[in-house]
Amino acid sequence: MAHSIVFQSVNKTYHVSNQPVIALDDVSFSTQPGVGFLVITGASGSGKSTALQLIGGLEAPTSGHILIDNQDITAMSAKELIAFRKRHIGIIFQQFYLEPTLTLQQNIELPAIFANLSKSERATRTKEIAEFMGLSEHLSHLPTQLSGGQIQRAAIARAIYMQPRILLADEPTSNLDPKNVAVVLDLFSQIRQKYGTMVILATHDQSIAAQADQLIHLENGRLIH
Repeated sequence: MAHSIVFQSVNKTYHVSNQPVIALDDVSFSTQPGVGFLVITGASGSGKSTALQLIGGLEAPTSGHILIDNQDITAMSAKELIAFRKRHIGIIFQQFYLEPTLTLQQNIELPAIFANLSKSERATRTKEIAEFMGLSEHLSHLPTQLSGGQIQRAAIARAIYMQPRILLADEPTSNLDPKNVAVVLDLFSQIRQKYGTMVILATHDQSIAAQADQLIHLENGRLIH
């Protein structure tokens, strides 16, 4: 299933020490039909992380509208937005962080707990995702007992646990060597094919940007065509 993202005159201003800081300045774009891999690129401070936060509903724009699959998330109540995000948005954080005191299984099941999935549904989904990500033999391990590659896969497994429409990744390859960058990008490709998920990745890496179905380039908070 193809998904769509639309920004309509989106502005985002933060206030730092009572001074306005413009993160996004009148940004408008829409994803092209059939896009599965959208890359938002730009230098540090360009606004790409802010754009991801807005798509994920973690922040609200100062003005403008954001539509995901024709649903205006900027018109949702706080309760509606939380429910939408739980069900439809997956997020991979830059450091692939796992809770150190939880087993791998407990880590990847966190979204299911927050979404109140039944134990039987959770067991079925955990088995499927662990097999898909090559983690079945490590579910009882703590993060300290895992390799760097296994931690990467576990963080991605957690993000796709609820089979989200949209998977957001903020600079997920910035601390990786070229071999592991290729591994992560291949996993994203497999996820798109298996679940029909749109992957939206923010990066300054032009080699990754070159692989995008569609590229959004930001500079000082403005869209560059």
